[in-house]
Amino acid sequence: MSRTLNRIGLGVVGLWVALSATAQEQPADFAHQVPLALSGEGPWYRLSLPLDVQLQARQADLSDLRVFNAAGQPQAYALVRESAQSRENRTLTDVKWFPLYNAADDNERAPSVRVQSNANGTLVEVQPSSRLEAGEEELRGWLLDASAIKAPLQQLILDWTSERDGFQRFTIEASDDLQHWQSWGDGQVARLTFADERVEQHEVNLPGQPARYLRLLWDSPSSAPVLTSAQLQSTRHESLPLPLVWSQPLAGTTLKAGEYTWQLPMGLEIEEVQVELSQANSLAPVTLAGRRESSQPWQPMGSGLLYRLTQNGQDVQQNQLQFSGQTVQQLKLTVDERGGGLGTEAPALRFAVRPTQVVFLARGEGPYSLALGSATVKAASLPLTTLVPDYRPARLAALGSATVSAVTTSTTVAAPAAAPAPVDPSWKKIGLWAVLLLSVLFLGAMAFSLLRKPPVKS
Repeated sequence: MSRTLNRIGLGVVGLWVALSATAQEQPADFAHQVPLALSGEGPWYRLSLPLDVQLQARQADLSDLRVFNAAGQPQAYALVRESAQSRENRTLTDVKWFPLYNAADDNERAPSVRVQSNANGTLVEVQPSSRLEAGEEELRGWLLDASAIKAPLQQLILDWTSERDGFQRFTIEASDDLQHWQSWGDGQVARLTFADERVEQHEVNLPGQPARYLRLLWDSPSSAPVLTSAQLQSTRHESLPLPLVWSQPLAGTTLKAGEYTWQLPMGLEIEEVQVELSQANSLAPVTLAGRRESSQPWQPMGSGLLYRLTQNGQDVQQNQLQFSGQTVQQLKLTVDERGGGLGTEAPALRFAVRPTQVVFLARGEGPYSLALGSATVKAASLPLTTLVPDYRPARLAALGSATVSAVTTSTTVAAPAAAPAPVDPSWKKIGLWAVLLLSVLFLGAMAFSLLRKPPVKS
């Protein structure tokens, strides 16, 4: 009896696993598949999604995008929609330095000085606050003028006379007003000679903060070297907009004189449009409106002046309008006919969107493919910080690269005219789960009947 029940239990589990695996999304559930070519170091790969591939999706937010391996297993992925990329500019600047003297028997750590500067804060002269007799002064350190640098300071680079070999240790302090000083830690440079080899260390790392002045105070004033050059490396981060991705020319429809519409393949966040001006000496004040669906009212997106003029034998053209990334699927251009209009035929229009990147974790054997085109599947993308646990923005460019290796191919097979309509994938899953539940009830009934059956007498 127990063996029979065990077999029934194993059968239920096996059927459950089999039907669950069957219910998992497969590449054939999507209308389009695109093979991918991988390069660089994985296991994460980054794909800049071409616009013509993106337009194969059935859902505007790309919820129907998937990545599969050769066995048809879905891969974990994230969608990255960045409007800007960061660029780091490093600059090396030679700065002025001024010696800081104090009396030899003065135990004060920081010499007291009198400073003369111009209106911009640039140091002109630095002198001890009290007059020192010849032979009484002792070099305690150096004051560096960084007032011309308007970016965070990353590194200090020093050079000094050859009389001072060995290690040179000092403290670093920063100030913006020469009155209040903030500690930036300790620094060390070195010049060592051993046998016939020479080892030199000139660089000292700084905390990456801006400051107008730096003060270097040597731990042993008697060993403070005479500087011959001082440089500061600063870093400025710039945010640059990513290049737009432009569509192919899109044909439009004329509603009436001076009013044209275009139907986009899907809802998109439009950043710019470009209207084809086929005739020279065209001048058209225009307004552009958009909407998601035909049942919705038109919403204004912007206005501008489009023109194509001939001057000195050359065409001067302005045919683009910029927007803030409003999601639309229909566009309507209204032209002020007082400028002569754009003709009876609707002009061709191109639209531009910000690029979308797909980052996926390659699991299993390749080749890998991108699948799109399903109106029923749900979103499956992960946050990028979840997909790449130790993710940092600078790491995105270092990931492996994936590219579309062939033209988009459709997996939809043309059926004969008498063939039944394809079953919606959601109904397919419902049917599978219904079969599973009925099977469980049937096996449960079998187990119950076996338990009630009286044992056979020997």
